[in-house]
Amino acid sequence: MRLYNTLTRRKEKFIPIEDGKVNMYVCGPTVYDYIHVGNARPLVTFDTLRRYFIYKGYDVKYVVNFTDIDDKIIQKAQKEGLTYREIAERYIDEFKKDAKGLGLYDEKTWHPRATDYIDEIIEFVDGLMKNQAAYNVDGNVYFDISKSRDYGKLSKKNIDELMEGARIKVSEEKKNPIDFVLWKKSKAGEPSWDSPWGCGRPGWHIECSVMARELLGDTIDIHAGGEDLQFPHHENEIAQSETLSGKPFANYWLHNSMIYVDDKKMSKSEGNFFTVKDIKEEFDLEVLRFFILSSHYRSPLNFSKKSLLQAERGLERLYNGKKNLEYLLDRTVEKKLESEDEKLLEQIDMYKQNFIKNMDDDLNTADGIASIFDIVRYSNSNFNEKTPNHVIQYTYDIILELSEVLGILSKEDDILEDEILELIEKRAEARRNKDYELADGIRDDLYQRGIVLEDTKDGVKWKRI
Repeated sequence: MRLYNTLTRRKEKFIPIEDGKVNMYVCGPTVYDYIHVGNARPLVTFDTLRRYFIYKGYDVKYVVNFTDIDDKIIQKAQKEGLTYREIAERYIDEFKKDAKGLGLYDEKTWHPRATDYIDEIIEFVDGLMKNQAAYNVDGNVYFDISKSRDYGKLSKKNIDELMEGARIKVSEEKKNPIDFVLWKKSKAGEPSWDSPWGCGRPGWHIECSVMARELLGDTIDIHAGGEDLQFPHHENEIAQSETLSGKPFANYWLHNSMIYVDDKKMSKSEGNFFTVKDIKEEFDLEVLRFFILSSHYRSPLNFSKKSLLQAERGLERLYNGKKNLEYLLDRTVEKKLESEDEKLLEQIDMYKQNFIKNMDDDLNTADGIASIFDIVRYSNSNFNEKTPNHVIQYTYDIILELSEVLGILSKEDDILEDEILELIEKRAEARRNKDYELADGIRDDLYQRGIVLEDTKDGVKWKRI
């Protein structure tokens, strides 16, 4: 398997630190609001990488953190008259709801919270102070960037140019304009913890370094996140971690490209973001997962309702292919395989190997999905009620096996658009015949299956709930 390592700017053969095991750390959300589609992309992407490693036989330790103390959390708490913890709990709960819909929530995924590691953060900062790589100014502790051996190696930024203060807020407290805070002195009314430097709270960058170290070790296999985190967040993580331990922080750095709306990066600061909560008002979140995986993770992704509708239709075609095989499984019989049947199996195996080849090539999920479409098209064209049951079952199992890697096609009783439209027409016919009991029964049955009908002057509208 080859992965594109941002650190070296090239694809490299993946070699884990320990044979058969993979340690992964992915930067998770700051829990002050609902996650948006841009936040969802790295979560879906690297969850898929986790799934693929498991498929390949690896034992995976997978960490996605929660930043549960931050200026934005504090500001929201003050605005609403709540504690920072109440705000964090609310949006962690909302994250879990969205994560479940996106196929992310897994009991084996670790979700550490920064505030659970305050003692370890203080110990980490104290270690940097003792190494003379950090300094205290009236309760604010800064990392001294001049103590970092090769600052800028991840983002490829020139430290001399950065030192000029370009786009960096200069503080008179700092020795250098790009020194960054490790421990922040608390203001009146803000949450704080006791430390050797006075009451305060951790800076943003230190949290991930500490949680990664505590859960996965000084050196981890893979650290991942959105490309906007390369600088300063990931660069600063490397600086403080490697200065303290003297070891590489992560062997592979993976970054997904951004999601764009009208050629602008989707972000809260731009005001052009769509929350995952918004999306599930109109679409099953499996559609959003499928949309994200339909492009290579390092390629920019343009978001629109039209693109989601296209993804929905594509996903429905795969579900239809799955249901067609289920239909045939109920109607075919066991019989001895003939040479023509063996050729069918060989073709299915070829598509499976294409899937693996694509996924081994820097997690090419777009072409991986294409391989599953190839299986569906081939089975639709070549399988019938005379095809041996063994061939149908084998193909069906392969589709489930590969789709599990991608986190799709998991709904056992998913109702598809063609079936919905057929039932709507049956309901309309029942109403024309004044058979209101049947019409109401169809509507209630659809509701039980997650479909709401709305009678409008333009006809019947439906949506998933």
